[in-house]
Amino acid sequence: MLYAERKQIIELIKKEVVPAIGCTEPVAVAFAVAKATETLGAIPTQISVCLSANVLKNAMGVGIPGTGMIGLPIAVALGALIGKSEYQLEVLKDITPESLEAGKQMIADKQIAISLKEDAPDKLYIEVVCSKGEESAKVIVSNEHTHIISVEKNRKVLFEEAAVSASEETTDSPILSMEKVYQFAMETPLDEIRFILESVRLNKSASLSSFKHDYGHTLGKIMIKSYETGIMGNSMLPKIMAYTSAACDARMAGAMIPVMTNSGSGNQGITATLPVAVYAEDTGKSEESLMRALTLSHLTVIYIKQSLGRLSALCGCVVASTGSACGITYLMGGGYEEVTFAVKNMIANLAGVICDGAKPSCSLKVSSSVGTALFSAMMAMEGKYVTAVEGIIADDVDQSIRNLTKLANQGMTQTDKVVLDIMTHK
Repeated sequence: MLYAERKQIIELIKKEVVPAIGCTEPVAVAFAVAKATETLGAIPTQISVCLSANVLKNAMGVGIPGTGMIGLPIAVALGALIGKSEYQLEVLKDITPESLEAGKQMIADKQIAISLKEDAPDKLYIEVVCSKGEESAKVIVSNEHTHIISVEKNRKVLFEEAAVSASEETTDSPILSMEKVYQFAMETPLDEIRFILESVRLNKSASLSSFKHDYGHTLGKIMIKSYETGIMGNSMLPKIMAYTSAACDARMAGAMIPVMTNSGSGNQGITATLPVAVYAEDTGKSEESLMRALTLSHLTVIYIKQSLGRLSALCGCVVASTGSACGITYLMGGGYEEVTFAVKNMIANLAGVICDGAKPSCSLKVSSSVGTALFSAMMAMEGKYVTAVEGIIADDVDQSIRNLTKLANQGMTQTDKVVLDIMTHK
């Protein structure tokens, strides 16, 4: 692999694997509100937020860090009161008891209006208007959680760029394939990918904190007890499931704990990291093996998300656990062929898992998906894989991935609409 291409891929990973506090959809809305407030130059008295269906779906039922509250209104209020856009996905980290009370008052005073953006140009679309008196500021975020495409003040455009769909290729993004992902993970000098270890530190810390508290449905805590008591067997499988779901429990409940994300999702970052890290630790793998396995896992997720897009009707745990299946397969001693087998096994098993918003019960889907990742890796190491005569799997692994993303982007469009309709009419 040429040096220039390798550097480009490293920059891509560093862009997509970043820390965040809280679920990234409401945090992205808070980021946009913070930017609009900064542009306005004053705390707004009225805030109007218009969102794409996927953003709305993922922000309705999730805890907001440091608030003990669920949903968008408090995230919007705090984005205006204490948010700093320079913090990116950690925009709400300066919350105080005083600002929380002020945010609650802003909600009580009906200063916040939230609506659905019909026919939004992208599945990730956030439009915010902050106003005070005759002054107003408008900010639009699209495609990526902190990607601002428009800033206006008093209807005068200060900055604007064309909205680009997440599925559209950009000239500055490296063209990936499963083979290139594997090659990069195996051949890149270790000093250039050492940064990936930070994902283990952050996400494992979230798990350990979750074991000590009662976050969400406490699935991770329940499962670690079963690991210790032997209900599910004193083995690696329940441990992998426990650590991964515990970090998800904390994040979805709104714990003030940073996690390492992947492609704009904390749950994806957790799921791409912890199964690989737990397997490596329990089997005594070297730091080099861990770094290469993590890189393979995270870059696989980024590769699949390039054609899938940031938000989808397909649950992100499907993509993220496919990454961890690749990393575990490598740690088991598998080469490129076995890694492709694991990918096919994952797609064949989990292709129908829907996303019905970010919420505490995401930990259930995450635990199921990482269990499947371990099974898929085990099958791959025995030379067993789902073949092209079965379902949406193709002979070529990259075509299998494209079939999965086509199913999600084209076949499940109506699913998204039905899910949102059900969620908003309960």
